[in-house]
Amino acid sequence: MITADIYKVPCLKGRTLSNHTVTVTVPGSKSITNRALLLAMLADGESVLTGALFSDDSRHFLSCLHALGFQTTASETESRITVKGLAGRLPCAESALYVGSAGTAARFLTACLGVSQGVFHMDASSQMKKRPMAPLLDALKELGCEISFSEKEGYFPFTLTGHGFHKNSICIDIDSSSQFLSALLIASCLSEKDMEIQVKGSHGMSYIAMTGKMMEQFGVRFSKTSEDVFMIPAGQHYHALSYAIEPDVSAAAYFYALAAILGISVTVKGVFPDSLQGDVQFLYILEQMGCSIKETPEGLCLSGPKKKKLHGITVDMSACSDQAITLAAIAPYADAPTTITGIGHIRHQESDRISAIAENLQAMGVSCTEQENGLTIYPAQPRAALIHTYDDHRLAMGFSLTGLLTEGIVIENPLCCKKTFENYFEVLESLLIQI
Repeated sequence: MITADIYKVPCLKGRTLSNHTVTVTVPGSKSITNRALLLAMLADGESVLTGALFSDDSRHFLSCLHALGFQTTASETESRITVKGLAGRLPCAESALYVGSAGTAARFLTACLGVSQGVFHMDASSQMKKRPMAPLLDALKELGCEISFSEKEGYFPFTLTGHGFHKNSICIDIDSSSQFLSALLIASCLSEKDMEIQVKGSHGMSYIAMTGKMMEQFGVRFSKTSEDVFMIPAGQHYHALSYAIEPDVSAAAYFYALAAILGISVTVKGVFPDSLQGDVQFLYILEQMGCSIKETPEGLCLSGPKKKKLHGITVDMSACSDQAITLAAIAPYADAPTTITGIGHIRHQESDRISAIAENLQAMGVSCTEQENGLTIYPAQPRAALIHTYDDHRLAMGFSLTGLLTEGIVIENPLCCKKTFENYFEVLESLLIQI
């Protein structure tokens, strides 16, 4: 049952579910949609984005484009957006933008506007005001941007006064977010000189790879001159495209994890091994735990282990950290402890996700140990509990999976899923009806 306040997860424990095969359709990728919006904004004409995600995050990004004066059209029924870019120019020299809780909008637009000419007043939700911005803002200051803070230094809200690029090399620390580097890479082609970016930290490089592939698709290339230095040659420009956005693999992962614990087969339409999205690696983590993967014309099909439990594993999830909650939510049903490492940065996302995972598991009677960079979950039969989501969509979606095999799991504030997948629980229930 879904209300504005709670979602009571249907429990399937005791039902015979083997040999069931279902197919699921998920929305377009959040990461790709928001990158495509920025690239289209910087391109030289009208781009048409198909398969686009419409969620709180993408709507905030679109509203920011409107606030900047860009011409856009959007059809939610057709999952289609058009953006008329001005080859890197901005329609106005001063604007006020509200990015909500959208980390991509917050980081990507800040970088782009910080190296443009103009005055931009940037505000965000209370949740986004707690998330790190200082490494990016410090880099923009070095490049010549003036920044004044309205509340706490290094955080939203602030005003950017951009003067273009005053230097052509910068160092950025991405330990708290790889979005800082993606943002600077995308904006770097606005420089009149070759741009060099040195990087401290290494997490989230699958997202940097996605950024690089999409930049190349829109017409701009960069290279690595060493392990931690990126070079973007001057004189390149983004070109308008008709661009098809992949289904969201982060969204698909919940249904693949469902297959893993229920022992059924799930195919997600349009998800293939060559996806731009790093979260496709989550399927291979499930494969290590005893699942099997098959490529079909419709998409990848994952089958849970038949008549056996999932295997507990130790895994570095730095390449697909959005799925750390998903794995933690199903780990109690494994046959041995599961240790997740490489995810220290998720303490600084929509919530302190490591602490929130531990708190919710312990509320269900599941033993776990929390480390700075990860946690270990021990096998157990969970008990009924209220899941505290902290307005974090991934906590709501991830722990709904635990409830499929435990009576009495209730998700607090299920509507927080509208950040990326607003009808998640409706899609989940439509799948459950099929099995």
